[in-house]
Amino acid sequence: MSTAPAVVDGYFAALNEHRFADLEPLWHPDGELHAVGAPPRIGREAVLAHFPAVLAGFAEHHDRVTRVLRDGDAVVTEIRFEGRLHDGRPVAFDAVDVFDLRDGVIVRLSSWYDTAAVARQVRP
Repeated sequence: MSTAPAVVDGYFAALNEHRFADLEPLWHPDGELHAVGAPPRIGREAVLAHFPAVLAGFAEHHDRVTRVLRDGDAVVTEIRFEGRLHDGRPVAFDAVDVFDLRDGVIVRLSSWYDTAAVARQVRP
């Protein structure tokens, strides 16, 4: 069982199960997503559009939370991403997500991982 707040557990469950509509109530209307190597997504609509677009390249994927650190409304998760591209090649990497919560929803998420290592794995 995770030690993360329910909103963070819900975020990962929705991503892992491709239930992108279930992400909407987890995000503040003015929420922000900052993913390393990508422009910031500002506002719930922009944030929600990001996930299906990024994950479309994977035939399967799973974010496994391996560690949770919490200080008030700040939650840090270490993640092991494992997936497979549509051509069958595996992709795996570690990441860190930093969540800022307010009133039980996500107001800011920054996601950190080695973009060069991921690019080498997904390049044709």
